[in-house]
Amino acid sequence: MAELKSQTPAETLDVLGRVCPYPLVLTKKAMEKMASGGILKILCDAPASAEDTIPRYCEKQGFKFESHKLEDKGYWELYIQKT
Repeated sequence: MAELKSQTPAETLDVLGRVCPYPLVLTKKAMEKMASGGILKILCDAPASAEDTIPRYCEKQGFKFESHKLEDKGYWELYIQKT
């Protein structure tokens, strides 16, 4: 199966400038509305959210998760696929 990054996301969630717990709360709300198989792309610059709370949430829910840090831009692109 192709990387989630290479697929077209159903929705993009921009949480740049937001700190915990907002990125996770907004991610959960977006995932609740997402159809099974849908991909959510998240733009996040909060290290705690990108490296800890969102990946842990995905693991608990059984969602596929990918993280790509864009060093030159100072934020992460997170991809979640709802199962």
